[in-house]
Amino acid sequence: MQFQNKITIVTGSTRGIGKEIAKAFAQEGATVIILGRNASAADQTRDELLSLGLKADSFACDVTNGANVQEIINKILDKHKSIDILVNNAGITKDNLLLRMSEDDWDEVISINLKGVFNCSKAVAKPMVKARQGKIINISSIIGITGNAGQANYAASKAGIIGFTKSMAKELASRNITINAIAPGYIETDMTAQLKEDTREALLKNIPLGRLGIAKDVAGVCLFLASAEANYITGQTIVVDGGMAI
Repeated sequence: MQFQNKITIVTGSTRGIGKEIAKAFAQEGATVIILGRNASAADQTRDELLSLGLKADSFACDVTNGANVQEIINKILDKHKSIDILVNNAGITKDNLLLRMSEDDWDEVISINLKGVFNCSKAVAKPMVKARQGKIINISSIIGITGNAGQANYAASKAGIIGFTKSMAKELASRNITINAIAPGYIETDMTAQLKEDTREALLKNIPLGRLGIAKDVAGVCLFLASAEANYITGQTIVVDGGMAI
């Protein structure tokens, strides 16, 4: 129960990797705040955790809207008094080749994936600076390192997260706040479940460990980076990809 009494926010935590991260923190004693665009989905995830005897709360939040993010952070502080850990996980894809990609698809991916990290990090930084402690973990992607055809918007957003993480780490280190990123490879989620079998087979040939990752692989790294064992690690990007990018 290494996160007993720690208030942990996980954005985009109503399904997939985010939900697994939230559950992992709750199982280690944290009070987990579920943030999602859909209020009923956020409440449902909260109720699932509560039914397991874990501690959780939920709020609907649009991470692209700075005013809304600040409003929700204020509500969390009013109710729970502190924020110890933030996991910026919210993200989407709108894939297409560059010549076919609409401006709206570019803007939406950048807004949720990258601007959302900015809005949430900025909102929690002030109380963390005041407390002189905090952990921020940003979920990037291996695509932000390697790039990928048909994902220019997604790759740009995830590469931006890595640069943002390094800058934040330098700004907030003097206040005992660490900021790190995780770059998952291909993880078993609803999105990867839609891959065609030949596409999946081609992917597996490029992964030395011979399998797609699971959400727990990412959640475990989150727990480590948020723990006392990682107090001297900041500004780093941990790749969780089964060796694909070697």
